[in-house]
Amino acid sequence: MSEPVVRKRDAERTRAELLEVATGAFAESGYAGTRVDEIAERTKTTKRMIYYYFGGKEQLYLAVLENAYRGIREKEQSIHAGDLAPVEALRQIAELTYDHHRNHSDFIRLVSIENIHHGEFIKRLDGLRTVNQPAVAVLETVLERGRAEGSVRADVDALDVHLLISSYCFFQVANQHTFGYLFDRDLLAEDRRGHFRSMIGDVVVAWLTAEI
Repeated sequence: MSEPVVRKRDAERTRAELLEVATGAFAESGYAGTRVDEIAERTKTTKRMIYYYFGGKEQLYLAVLENAYRGIREKEQSIHAGDLAPVEALRQIAELTYDHHRNHSDFIRLVSIENIHHGEFIKRLDGLRTVNQPAVAVLETVLERGRAEGSVRADVDALDVHLLISSYCFFQVANQHTFGYLFDRDLLAEDRRGHFRSMIGDVVVAWLTAEI
């Protein structure tokens, strides 16, 4: 193995580690409350090294945001929707989204923080719109097949479906503490996971197959 290849892999590993730790830090304390020194300490590196890889605190935060969104989009692409019947594909997309949101609470917190600040930073990521297009494109392809065979209704578009799924899955994590306190129900209780997971699948399928 040549030395340049080794160095490249080491650099990729270091960058990935910095992103992972920075994700946790920003999700916990927000942009203003997070110090680069703290991230450097957690990763046992230096502020200078972080600046070398990302350029500065703002660029690091933007990289964290982009990486967080790429994670869910890449997960969606793992479903071979074309190999499934449209209704089953829709169910799997809904349930996979639930799993991802539940397993990546940092993503939920980052999105919540960004919305508190009116999308101040995400608006600087022009390429993120392109990254997120596959989420709607996959759904639209499945819906088109379903419409053609008569298994799903024709008056709902892909963005509506994405909104429904995202809203439900986001709420499960983002509102777990307030909802849990008010109604004495742990939304993330392991013994309820299957119930909540199948619930969003059932809702999506029932909605899209109604009035056919």
